[in-house]
Amino acid sequence: MFAGKLAFFLLLYIKEDAESMRQPTYGLLIGNLLMVVLALPLNYYSDPAQLAWRQPEMDFINQIGFLMVWGTALLFVDLIGMVLLFERLGAVVTNTILGRMFISLAVVLSFDQLFFYLGLYLVTGAPLSAFYGGWIAKIGSALFFSVMLTLYLRFVEKSPLPVGVRRATDVFDRLTYRHRYEKLVGRIGKDPLTGLQDRGQLDEKGPAMLTEALKSGLPLSLMMIDIDHFKAVNDNHGHAEGDRVLQAVANALLNAKREGDELFRYGGEEFALLCPEASAGAFMLAERMRAAVADTVHPKLNRSVTVSIGIATCPANAKDFRELLMLADAALYEAKGLGRDRASISAMSAGEYR
Repeated sequence: MFAGKLAFFLLLYIKEDAESMRQPTYGLLIGNLLMVVLALPLNYYSDPAQLAWRQPEMDFINQIGFLMVWGTALLFVDLIGMVLLFERLGAVVTNTILGRMFISLAVVLSFDQLFFYLGLYLVTGAPLSAFYGGWIAKIGSALFFSVMLTLYLRFVEKSPLPVGVRRATDVFDRLTYRHRYEKLVGRIGKDPLTGLQDRGQLDEKGPAMLTEALKSGLPLSLMMIDIDHFKAVNDNHGHAEGDRVLQAVANALLNAKREGDELFRYGGEEFALLCPEASAGAFMLAERMRAAVADTVHPKLNRSVTVSIGIATCPANAKDFRELLMLADAALYEAKGLGRDRASISAMSAGEYR
């Protein structure tokens, strides 16, 4: 059975990557540890007279628990060794899948049998014949599963297999490839300071949302939001404090926006908010967001932080996203010109702006 597990993990490595191979191992280890933890209270059962006919054999349970954890710990070492051997064999011994599988499994299973027998001997005093009997069975299993997997890869899974031999460092790098890839994908399109969507996401989502709004006949409002006198924060309190202010403002805007709105960091101290179906209520929403920012406490500043907001709506102001962006920006400058800490709605169409 253990040989079958290793063969399964090797198949995962060949067809997927080592991250996929490693995940089931975590499940095995956690499951075995939970079984040991659940059995621990039995050691403290202090009423042997009650249910005496079904008292647990604690020595046996503790031995099994130790061997389960020891065997799973060995499995981690086995997996790394098996991957290294499988890759190395392609360069120095054989490049056939059958040969690489069998030799990898045979060597790793021999190593595992030796160290598992040592644990078994220390716990139970098992005779040497247990080592030889288990080793012969595992080598036979290695041959059986190698043949079965080779036939499976040849006649069932006919997609191309990875070719070439990697260095040991490449193999270890592959152990976390998928995890690092998923983290990288999660960071793409995100502003690293605030965690908001970045300008690129606005340029991609804005036109798509505008097109959908025109098709559905529902309005789409765009807000351009700028922090008032932000340069003074950097000049008087340093850029580190300026970064904290940006993060605090971003969180305030996130908490104040509606569920379907899309918030972006446009650049510097400026943000953009796309608001579907918010034509009539866009100004009220802008006022709510402005108030949320003004109410945010900044412990290291001796003043509140405010924002100015410019609003433009499709199709009332423009039917092109670039024009909508220009009109919202113009409304933002109008809000700043009127004294800041306020929202301004564009009253122009794209043709009037030009």
